[in-house]
Amino acid sequence: MHDLSSIHNPSFEELSSMERDLNFSNINNSKPSFLSPSQISSYNKDGYLMPFQALPLSEVCELRGYFDRILEEVSAQGQSSYSINTAHLKYPRIYDLVSNENILAPVRDLLGEDIVAWGAHFFCKMPNDGMRVPWHQDCVYWPLTPTKTLTVWLAIDDVDSRNAPMRFIPGSHLRGEIEFKELDSLKDKAVLGLEADCSEELESSAVEVCLKAGEFSIHNDLLLHGSDANTSDKRRCGLTIRYASASVRTDFGWNKKGVVVSGTDPEKHWSNLPRP
Repeated sequence: MHDLSSIHNPSFEELSSMERDLNFSNINNSKPSFLSPSQISSYNKDGYLMPFQALPLSEVCELRGYFDRILEEVSAQGQSSYSINTAHLKYPRIYDLVSNENILAPVRDLLGEDIVAWGAHFFCKMPNDGMRVPWHQDCVYWPLTPTKTLTVWLAIDDVDSRNAPMRFIPGSHLRGEIEFKELDSLKDKAVLGLEADCSEELESSAVEVCLKAGEFSIHNDLLLHGSDANTSDKRRCGLTIRYASASVRTDFGWNKKGVVVSGTDPEKHWSNLPRP
């Protein structure tokens, strides 16, 4: 396993002091290889696309079993089901998964040929766990610039309206950085420490991200999204894979997270660590 101790998770104050370009850049791809022109237009307008098929059922079952073993290990160490992050640099199976061509094909049409995978985080809502993911924009947590980054949300379990699916606010990625407040995670029963300002009007437009295991969605790092607490008896686990154009720059040692999964990294900014 790689030594990741040099990677620093910056405070909100440290992030605020960084000069970051947090504005959506329209995708201009006149000759996409996988997506249709209308899908690219939809991504520009709404900030997300879904669903796509990544894995056949047999491989989904294998991946779920792999995750179950990881979850047993971290639970035995007293960690929560939300604590399994930077998984691509810790677990060989996840390192391989972030280079899956079924996933990369649409991502490449949105980010270009040169791509790094810099994050892989399991968001696992256990049955009746009571924790919500507040409305947020991914980019405000990350020391990256510009925001040429997107998230693939790969369903490990089936996700429907009963087990707290993720929800997207279409078009919210066009608003730039949205004001937010800090939360007390325990008091507010929130997985994340920030909550973006989401009006009732915006929330009324929310779209549920219902996926079969093995399917995935794609969303822009500026898109408002979140999920309610899981009040069902059914687990809801997804793997978020974070991709960025190799031209994106970072700080606080986060370049160590980046693995080149398509094309090249011409300026060798990202460490491109080998398989763990």
